[in-house]
Amino acid sequence: MSSTINRRRFDRYQLSPMYTPVGIRVEGVDDVVFEGHAYDVCEGGLQFELDVGIKPGTAVHVQLTFPATVAGDAGATGTGRSVFATGNVVWLDESEPGPVRMAVAITKFAEETDRARLVRVVSSGRLAKAA
Repeated sequence: MSSTINRRRFDRYQLSPMYTPVGIRVEGVDDVVFEGHAYDVCEGGLQFELDVGIKPGTAVHVQLTFPATVAGDAGATGTGRSVFATGNVVWLDESEPGPVRMAVAITKFAEETDRARLVRVVSSGRLAKAA
């Protein structure tokens, strides 16, 4: 029996990085969007990778686009499959060569419909819980 305490507020769900693009724009830098892939998501944040690291504490805008097979009725096409949110980078791992893994804690959704879309996707049963 594990004595580890789960301090997470929301369950995390695995994503297929190859099919789950993420766009990250640093607050105040409107003309640059970093493109990468998401690894897992929950209502409170997401883990993803980019070709460059973003310093923890940095405010960012996120666009997470679910594959149609995962989005289901949460949004049929284009940005209807995306969730738009604002958050802060909480950690990054540059220990491996190549893309940099990091995580964002969501502080605000662009619209209530973005939060609702994310909740529908993670509660749909189409995603496996992350460890």
